[in-house]
Amino acid sequence: MSDLPLIQADPAVSSPAATARKGGRGRGPRLLSRTDRVVITLMVLVPLLLVVGLVWFPAVATVALSGTNWDGIGPISEIEWVGGRNYSDVINIYPPFVPAVQNNLLWLAALFVVATPFGMFLAVLLDKEIRGSRFYQTALYLPVVLSLALIGFVWQLIYSRDQGLLNAALGTSTDWYGDPDVNIWAVLVAAGWRHVGYIMLLYLAGLKGVDPSLREAAAVDGASEATTFFKVVFPVLRPINIIVLVVTVIESLRAFDLVWVVNKGRNGLELISALVTQNVVGEASRIGFGSALATLMLVVSLVFITVYLATVMRENRK
Repeated sequence: MSDLPLIQADPAVSSPAATARKGGRGRGPRLLSRTDRVVITLMVLVPLLLVVGLVWFPAVATVALSGTNWDGIGPISEIEWVGGRNYSDVINIYPPFVPAVQNNLLWLAALFVVATPFGMFLAVLLDKEIRGSRFYQTALYLPVVLSLALIGFVWQLIYSRDQGLLNAALGTSTDWYGDPDVNIWAVLVAAGWRHVGYIMLLYLAGLKGVDPSLREAAAVDGASEATTFFKVVFPVLRPINIIVLVVTVIESLRAFDLVWVVNKGRNGLELISALVTQNVVGEASRIGFGSALATLMLVVSLVFITVYLATVMRENRK
């Protein structure tokens, strides 16, 4: 031990701790450079301008135009204010409005009563880490990455009257997309196919975050798996349940792509979103009337979005 050279610190080099102490006493907080301030300003300003220009301005303009009779032609100075007449016409004398509301409610009921519980059931099964769960999870989630318009074309291979898989299996020649008595149900099956994967992923993420001790305590008390899920696990998933509710309502309101590629929202597939498009960019070109329909959708969506945000903020405070 005595033969080992001793390592002595160079007195000219101060230790990191001493440097930190000197820096703390001798300097104030580091000021941002001009480049830093420019970058931070752009990072805040650019997204803000995008949100205002692409979300808030169109929303406010839609609400304002809903009280006019503007047809999209001519200068803004010639726009005539008609107050609530468009809303009165939508409810009282616009024939497609009632079927559209009924179809939207049917869409909501189908997603909420059938697709959502089925997605939750699949999430519970996959949470058990069964063999091949990764493959099943990927296969079930795959429709979510597809647009509803593309899903409409995919299911046309099944619903085709002449060469469709369903008619070949049933031995019929039903026009599933064209028959107004059955096309809404055919479209709902296609939409539910996509919705199931989305709900499955949300609940699967929520189940992964549940404290295992809750299940263990329920098992010690002799509770069955079904009782444990509905009495212990499901209440813990309350934030996920609210997200699923809001997502399902918004999905039922903004359902558009699928019915538009089928028959442009006509012949039994009337939806509020399709009526908005028909009046705003269709042959009618009734901007004010279409804006009134869009405003009604906006109000309904805001109710559920407000409930969701209030719940999230309450959970954060807790």
